[in-house]
This record gives sequence, C-alpha cells and structure tokens, in this order.
Amino acid sequence: MIGPRRSLRPLSPAFAKSQIGRSSETCELQRGRMRSGPLFVLKDTIDDSKIAANGTLVRSKRLARLEAVLLISRTPLSPKKVAQQAGLVDGKEAQQLIELLNTSYDMTNSAFRIERTATGFLMMTRPTLVTWLDRLHQRQSQMKLSQPMMETLTIVAYQQPITRAAVESIRGVQSSDMIRQLIDRSLVRVGGEEDSLGRPFLYVTTRQFLDMFGLGRVEDLPDYETIGRQREVKMVGDEDLSEAAGAESANAAEPTSPESEDPADQQAA
Repeated sequence: MIGPRRSLRPLSPAFAKSQIGRSSETCELQRGRMRSGPLFVLKDTIDDSKIAANGTLVRSKRLARLEAVLLISRTPLSPKKVAQQAGLVDGKEAQQLIELLNTSYDMTNSAFRIERTATGFLMMTRPTLVTWLDRLHQRQSQMKLSQPMMETLTIVAYQQPITRAAVESIRGVQSSDMIRQLIDRSLVRVGGEEDSLGRPFLYVTTRQFLDMFGLGRVEDLPDYETIGRQREVKMVGDEDLSEAAGAESANAAEPTSPESEDPADQQAA
C-alpha cells in the first residue's frame, strides 16, 4: 500500500557539502575559518548565509524570509512564487537557498526537509515522525482515506491508466463508488478512453495525488518499475492466452468430417 509520504534518504555531510553552489555562476563554495571550525559560505552578491561544518546555519534575512514562507505554506510553491513571497531576486536564488537549508537540515538531523513535488516546493515532516504527529493531531477528515479507498487508489497509481472493470477485477468487488470519491478528492481523474468495445474511461492519478504523497512523479512510487514490469509480463501472457483460446475456439467450430465421426454415431444414423 502507499504510505503517507515517501522515505527520505538523508544526505551524508560530505555529499551535502558538495552540492552547495552547484551549477551556479554567482554562487561558489568557499572554505573559511572561525572559532567553531571550518565554515562553508554561500558567496553571493546579495545573500551572506553561512553553514558551519557541523551543520549550524547562520541565516541572512533573505534566507529567514524564505524559510518562513515555506514553513507556513500549506500547498507547494513554485520557485518563482517563493521568490515573490520572500522578496528574492528570482526563482534561481530561491532554489539555491532551499538547497542550503536542506543541507543544514540533513546535517543536523532536522525534523523537516523541503521537498520538490510535481507543483513546487513544500516543507515536510520526515516520515519517521509521522506516527508521533498522528498522536497529537487528527488528520483532516476530508483527506483521510478509508481502507477501500486507499486500496483502490493504490491500484490506480500502480496500474494507470486503468479501467474501472480492471480495478474491480483486481479488488474482486464493485469499485465505482470508490473511484467517484477519489475523483471528488481530486486524487484520480479520467485520463482518456480505452480503444475497446464501449470505449470505457481510463483512470489516472492527479498532481494533487503527487503532492499529497510527496512525489515528484508517478515513477517515484516505491517499487514502481518492478511492479510495472510485472504488469507488462502479465499483459503479454494474457495476450498469448487470448490467442490460444481463439485458436482453440476456431478449431472447435470447424465441421467434423464423416470419417472422423464416432462409429457409434454412424451406426445410429
């Protein structure tokens, strides 16, 4: 089943440091010295935020504003939107500062991390803490999915595009009501029609689904590629079985020659 959020793999300090200032002409990694030890400085003509070797971050006013914007936002924000809300130059600067924040979060084992979803950046609580948060606060009822709904959503997510009949074949029960509720919550939508008799609707997940589960794309689902390959193998196998069944039916429909009839039948005739 799909979990409420994907697992985050903490960056090692060495790798995290190597990412600061990556692919930037105005941002370069420089090493300095302070009483606390080596210091990593985000050199920029505007921002002077600094991150120490132990992960401690000296925040500039610009970085603090960006962090505050992401902290209070309930929906993902594009880099351009973050820059506008935090009073930054542009989306590029916003992404640089987000990268710096994440480096500090990872090095200090923070409870938060800024993740990029399909529609923008969103500050999230690390998955390991979700259980503790659930004990303190009840999730919003409109976003709480029942077991049948979660089961249906999982099938659509991993098998999309998929018809209602195919969902019901996997679940073994009628699923039109579950699909309708998922559509009402903007987690599933009609993505087209199947080129078959009756042209049934094909259902796919939405961007809100990706945002809800902290995914950048459908392929980020756990074991998505493995399950996708299993589906392809199954579909090929089904086609082979269909061809074999068709050939068998054709043979059964052929008229039987008199020579091949049972002698008892000939005698009776």
